Amino acid sequence: MEANLDEITAANGFAATADARAADLVRQMSLDEKLAIVHGPMGRMRKGIPAPVEALGSAGYVPGVPRLGIPALQETDASVGVTNPDECRPGDGATALPSTISLASTWDRKLARDCGRVLGNESRMKGFNVMLAGGVNLAREPRNGRNFEYFGEDPLLSGILAGESIRGIQEENIISTVKHFALNNQETGRFSADVRISEASARESDLLAFELAIEVGQPGSVMCAYNLVNGSFCSESDWLLNTVLKSDWKYPGWVMSDWGSVRSVDAAMAGLDQQSGDQLDAEVFFDAPLRAKVESHPVWAARLDDMVHRILRSLFAVGLMDRPAVPGFIDYAAHADISRRTAEQGIVMLRNQDGALPLGSPGSIAVIGGMAEFGVLAGGGSSYVTAIDGPGIQIPAMGVSAVGVPRTMIYHPSSPYAALRAALPDTELYLNDGAYPAAAAEIASRSDVAIVFATQWTTESVDVPDLSLPNGQDELIQAVAKANPRTIVVLETGGPVMMPWLQDVAGVIAAWYSGNRGGEAIANILLGKVNPSGRLPITFPASVDQLPRPQLFGLGQSAFDAANAKDVFPLPYEEGASVGYRWFARNAYTPLFPFGFGLSYTAFTYSGLALTWDGETATASFTVTNSGANAGCDVPQLYLTHVDGDVDQRLCGWDKLELAAGERRDCTIRIDPRLIARFDPSLNGWRINEGEYRFAAGKDALDLALGAVLTIGQGRTFS
Repeated sequence: MEANLDEITAANGFAATADARAADLVRQMSLDEKLAIVHGPMGRMRKGIPAPVEALGSAGYVPGVPRLGIPALQETDASVGVTNPDECRPGDGATALPSTISLASTWDRKLARDCGRVLGNESRMKGFNVMLAGGVNLAREPRNGRNFEYFGEDPLLSGILAGESIRGIQEENIISTVKHFALNNQETGRFSADVRISEASARESDLLAFELAIEVGQPGSVMCAYNLVNGSFCSESDWLLNTVLKSDWKYPGWVMSDWGSVRSVDAAMAGLDQQSGDQLDAEVFFDAPLRAKVESHPVWAARLDDMVHRILRSLFAVGLMDRPAVPGFIDYAAHADISRRTAEQGIVMLRNQDGALPLGSPGSIAVIGGMAEFGVLAGGGSSYVTAIDGPGIQIPAMGVSAVGVPRTMIYHPSSPYAALRAALPDTELYLNDGAYPAAAAEIASRSDVAIVFATQWTTESVDVPDLSLPNGQDELIQAVAKANPRTIVVLETGGPVMMPWLQDVAGVIAAWYSGNRGGEAIANILLGKVNPSGRLPITFPASVDQLPRPQLFGLGQSAFDAANAKDVFPLPYEEGASVGYRWFARNAYTPLFPFGFGLSYTAFTYSGLALTWDGETATASFTVTNSGANAGCDVPQLYLTHVDGDVDQRLCGWDKLELAAGERRDCTIRIDPRLIARFDPSLNGWRINEGEYRFAAGKDALDLALGAVLTIGQGRTFS
């Protein structure tokens, strides 16, 4: 990828002329040509309809206009690698990056951008030019089957890291989307859920995450969500698309539908610019029905020109028109290194009793469960990537996937067991599949250390019914821990889980879905070759009773229920903007593990929090010291905790610092004013009120060693 740096740097200037160049092309296009690029089918066979001959085999295809040099859009999923759905391109693998929630756990802006560069590079080198990436939906529902595809529960962390990933993708001169717009927080009844939320609450939470991601990443396209918001489907919500996105945020790119979510031609006037996967809808609304509207009324003709302009503008802005995607060499070895580093930095150490970790060189280790001999678990659905190293272990699962084919649970061929064996040639390793707790306990009892690999498979189109580990794994861990007090649990999950055995085990690490170098990354953390620096991007509740919705709303509704009026059910977000740790703070709940939590093999201390106000926003500064014996990486976090004495916790910034033992470093955070403001619908803007603002800095949302008060004598409003 580095060979392209000069061209990528030059691409930054493409946006300056994008509007003028797009306008010139629109003037030259016929009505047929305009209509052709505002809709397209899937890029592979679907519902018995063959893919277009020119399609590479992917999620979507939109024909170009060769006479004007407009390329066809070859659209691929997405968030953790270039997918190959149903092996429609036989044998074509790709780098399988760790899950997005793992990337979020790194809290690392540069790494997010590097991962984006991997996605963009492999996409363009395979001939694709649109990546359906950039998932930024907040984790309001910890049982959501797609949380592994997103960046957690906080709008600042999610928006910044998603934006950096999008930025990296588009530095390779291809389009990235940001998705799913908006308030798409569960899979249960995803076509039918009608989210009910106030405008202020939406603007301060989920919409703020999108706003930040768009500001940082400048994605070429926004993909709509399936659900409804306050009575309107997202793909035909005039408020979301025309008012918020295009008017208030001045978004210049195009809005595409999610596959199978368009219900009428009127969606165009509501702000939708392109109908995706059009054979999944009842009709290709953006073809003949749109033509009839355009030919009968000049307002519709002007709207079609705007739709086309927005698409072309994005193609110019990212440099795709000047540097088309052409298949070429992919440096998979370099990309595998980025995948491994991401997995390492995303692993969160949750427990380390009496220094049980790192392992050192024990005489014997029992390796139990989780298919650890064969690989690491991957999330399911449209984001699944066939790893370049091979398809791995594939296990049929009951039901059908998001694209209507049988579900398959897949393990990437990166074995933690093999990595441990290679690193510990003098240690005896015993294997047990974990099927029978008594047998696993017997092996654990005669080993120096027992490592239980516990898995929770999550996938698009299905939420998990609760937060337990499936298939009796809680009982397995309890049996092993009773037999061997030096038991380590490695969690391979898509989100938080309960841990009834927590106090009985010596160590726990959250490895998430760790990608095609996950086995090596897990071993490196366990052995201390890498000092863990991951921090949770999502709260682990102590009980579902602590959640705003203790029972999953819409339980019993399939993700595939048709979105007819009779199927729609209200989904009230009574927590408003208080998502995740903010809800826990508001209600004085103590979680199992708080947002931002993560242990290290060294220790960090904080001192000297100072705050300043320049009339527009606040700046915080404090000092971080590595007070331990080992080099390590810390993620100091700054929070607003109270306004005029009322609890109102919000992450206001963070840093990531690599420090040698004894080293100290100053940390300065300029706070985005939206993070200390409230959205005022009467102003259609933000308001910072005068008053007393209490801030705190520390290790996580609960462990805040430093506190300071900022008094704002004169407030301000801004848009």
